[in-house]
Amino acid sequence: MTDWDSAAFRDGVQSALDAFIDEQAAVLAPLGPDAARLIAEARTSVAGGKRFRAAFCYWGHRAVRPDLGDPGQHDALVRACASLELLHASALVHDDLMDASDTRRGRPATHRSLEAEHRDAGWRGNPEQYGAAAAILLGDLLLSWADELLRRCGLPFAEVAPALEVFDRCRSEVIAGQFLDVSVQARGRADVDAAMTVLRYKSAKYSIERPLHIGAALAGAPASTMQALSDFGLPLGEAFQLRDDLLGVFGDPDTTGKPAGDDLIEGKRTVLVALALDSASPGDAALLDRSLGRPLSVDQVAELRQIIDASGAHAQVEAVIEALATRAVDALDRASLDDHARGVLRQLASAATQRVV
Repeated sequence: MTDWDSAAFRDGVQSALDAFIDEQAAVLAPLGPDAARLIAEARTSVAGGKRFRAAFCYWGHRAVRPDLGDPGQHDALVRACASLELLHASALVHDDLMDASDTRRGRPATHRSLEAEHRDAGWRGNPEQYGAAAAILLGDLLLSWADELLRRCGLPFAEVAPALEVFDRCRSEVIAGQFLDVSVQARGRADVDAAMTVLRYKSAKYSIERPLHIGAALAGAPASTMQALSDFGLPLGEAFQLRDDLLGVFGDPDTTGKPAGDDLIEGKRTVLVALALDSASPGDAALLDRSLGRPLSVDQVAELRQIIDASGAHAQVEAVIEALATRAVDALDRASLDDHARGVLRQLASAATQRVV
């Protein structure tokens, strides 16, 4: 077991985020109590979480530059890594709105929280429209802050500039990937290839591959190292999101903080669903297809889970996750990287693909 205090790292990322939002709160204080409410919601949106993106960024850097030097350089790197958590928070705020999700990590989603504030205050207009507008603005603000925190992390700008180029590509990919997802849901159909394309660009690349690249770019990695990190990070990111898709259907609500079968209720056309529709009996496939995106009782969710299980899709996705994770770790073992960083990245790969939340 490679020695790494992951809890202390998560605490450090949270401290960096809290300090940055404190700075922003001071800047926006002249705008009054409404700005303070927006700041409070921002704090909620970045609280907790697994911090996988920050961790992969950190160890992408350490894989190339094992010695960080003085503590100030370490703190600056942690702030750079924390910028990815602001990007992630932005994506979640917008994603929850687009999916009409009610909860996030066991709490009301941003648009629902602000909608409730409007309703409780008895303000004019439509509470749902207010919540939606506020969530769009908060997501935009978090996206802007992500860029700002990376630029102002404290590392020399000559080191930050190459990472910003990767960060630009990352943001474009995740936003375009989200539009692919919205379009797939609107069409009401997606084969396995289309679902995999959505998975790759909406989540897989920005969850693991691009964080590794940003960390490595901060360390001045050559193109060959960036490719080696892609060979590890992209299949691992795909396995990571496939695990998320399984949890969206089969996860325990007490653990995930989401309702049972939430992805089915939201109508997500995931790889899991595409495989089930391909393999289930005509009657079962028709029931699954027409049930997606509709309110479902606990019993109805259980019935759809049974259809997905019986089709073999559940077992098939588990097998794909295992194959992708194996491919990723094999690539990691071949790469010319620091051995300590390699050991931590192997641990992170296991945590990302074997999680229950």
